[in-house]
Amino acid sequence: MLYRTMPKNGDKLSALGFGCMRLPMTDGVIDEERAIAQIRQAIDNGVNYVDTAWPYHNGESEPLLGKALKDGYRDKVKLATKLPTWLLKSREDMDTFLDAQLERLGTDHIDYYLVHALSGPSWKTIEALGAKAFLNKAVQEGRIVNPGFSFHGLAEDFQPIVDAYPWVFCQIQYNFLDTDFQAGTKGLEYAASKGLGVVIMEPLRGGNLALPEPPQAIADIWDLAEDERTPAEWALRWVWNHPEVTVVLSGMNDEEHIRQNMAVAAEAEPDSLTRSELDLVKRVADTYRRLMQVGCTGCGYCMPCPAGVQIPTCFDMLNKLHMFGNEAEAKHMYNAFAAGTVLQREPGFASQCVECGKCLEKCPQSIEIPEVLKRVAAALE
Repeated sequence: MLYRTMPKNGDKLSALGFGCMRLPMTDGVIDEERAIAQIRQAIDNGVNYVDTAWPYHNGESEPLLGKALKDGYRDKVKLATKLPTWLLKSREDMDTFLDAQLERLGTDHIDYYLVHALSGPSWKTIEALGAKAFLNKAVQEGRIVNPGFSFHGLAEDFQPIVDAYPWVFCQIQYNFLDTDFQAGTKGLEYAASKGLGVVIMEPLRGGNLALPEPPQAIADIWDLAEDERTPAEWALRWVWNHPEVTVVLSGMNDEEHIRQNMAVAAEAEPDSLTRSELDLVKRVADTYRRLMQVGCTGCGYCMPCPAGVQIPTCFDMLNKLHMFGNEAEAKHMYNAFAAGTVLQREPGFASQCVECGKCLEKCPQSIEIPEVLKRVAAALE
């Protein structure tokens, strides 16, 4: 495992962090035994940064991680979780959530605590509620060690938030498709110039960049490379190639994926890709942008839908239809998943959308969800 230094405190953090947003599931709930084994497997092999949040897995991720970090594992890692900004009504709520998270995680301190899902408007709201005073007090008391924030806003909002508080680090979405999305490359470089560590989320864009059998047009480009690498390795190496990046989070829920990602993390030095390799990745990115219909990462922030629509599944199937061009297979898979026969017990078709707009408030990608769901229904139902 390679390690990178958090600029403001000198922590040596594993280049690969374990994200606990997509843990293995069985019958609609976390497969606790398997998830704990996976987390501990990663830690035993050098991962020392683990990340969760209040809403992940409908609130079950933090308690699960707390169990995984028993038996001495808590002392081996830097633990990160997040303040759910959208649930805050007062300054007191901030302490209430933090104390609940400490209890759920079975610890007396959070090493890296993020003010979650900031945009320009949301930061102004919680700043007015007393977020700075909360962070200062929690750090002074030792409940928080390093304050930071995760960002889901517009590019122009990022720099003012970086400058608004003496953050130790930030977390941004970044991959070879999202160089101009949200914080983007400019945000990455600005945060690093201010001495912030940068933690990367969605390096594989919800797994879409790691498909073992990518669209043929993408596979043809990868075949031109001199070194044989999987799509996941290409995507991860591209992010790690940036020296401004401190940690790359991967939501790993398969033992073989964990092994593969750790193998890549042991070799992915900054500035290690050649010019021709970077040009190859750019060609892949340009081709993906032409093929993909909707920029959904499958984060699930839009869920649950009041009308029962399985929004990420609907968008994933629409993208697969256009990327692979197999209409019969796309319709078959859409009906298998959305009809309630796979993963969930109740139907979740796109046509169930009543355009209530609640998903629009929560989507970090700013997708016009009801409009895209109409396209899904027209194409796949």
